[in-house]
Amino acid sequence: MSGGPVYLVDSSLYVFRAWHSMPPEFSDRDGHPVNAVHGFTRFVLEVLERHKPARIAFAFDESLESNFRNELYPAYKANRDAAPEELKRQFGYCQQVCRVLGLRVLADGRYEADDLIGTALGHVRRQGHTGMILSADKDLAQLLDSDDWQWDYARNEKWNGDGVKARYGIHAHQVADYLGLTGDAIDNIPGVPGIGAKTAATLLGHFGSLDALLERIAEVPFLRLRGSAQHAERLKEHRDIALLSRQLATIVRDAPLPEDFGVAARGPIDIAALDELCEQLRFGPMTRRRLRELPV
Repeated sequence: MSGGPVYLVDSSLYVFRAWHSMPPEFSDRDGHPVNAVHGFTRFVLEVLERHKPARIAFAFDESLESNFRNELYPAYKANRDAAPEELKRQFGYCQQVCRVLGLRVLADGRYEADDLIGTALGHVRRQGHTGMILSADKDLAQLLDSDDWQWDYARNEKWNGDGVKARYGIHAHQVADYLGLTGDAIDNIPGVPGIGAKTAATLLGHFGSLDALLERIAEVPFLRLRGSAQHAERLKEHRDIALLSRQLATIVRDAPLPEDFGVAARGPIDIAALDELCEQLRFGPMTRRRLRELPV
């Protein structure tokens, strides 16, 4: 592949980080909190100034209570508190910041940011580009091949599809199967009770996939694995839960993208809209200058 990577940013992660790390004294012209917007904008500026990506898209979660996974499993992410109204408003501002800077924004009422990133990655691959996913989320590793990279930007750690095994003990194509077995407490995905990370990695290392494991479940008690007989019983009892958990953890790759998405090439900055937004958000003169003078 050629043409340089397309940066695909798991934006909600960085909005939440800004929300938790920036002091609450930032407010917009109407007195509403905008600390997350200020922190997120600093992150965007750093990425664009330091790395000068020609192609970049920012994916946002808009479907935390309305996405298709809630129809499959109503308890999906039900363990999370709803975002406060002052944060929801800031997500809208963060999208506005990206748009006035000529940056592609991905958001959908039924699909999560992970699904939009997975779909966008497949799309740009078909156009001859590799992907650079900015996120610390382990789930996204399932999208990687040897040419694509994931970047935990805060820790400055990068890995491609070939590096997933060393990082997580499983191959990239096994990530969804792994989560089907272990579950994911963050997303309230149940998994198989009693099967933890090491056991799941060992089982997938031996059988290769969740499907093969379930087909050959009679072999499990004979593995050199502590508690193997109990694991076999758990897998028989919770087979359907394992398959449902995998379905919930599998990133969709056919979510809708904007018709003009292309390869997420950066567009021109809308200076008039940017100036108006800077006034509304009460950005300081240094931030305004950096935004106006961004390298393309």
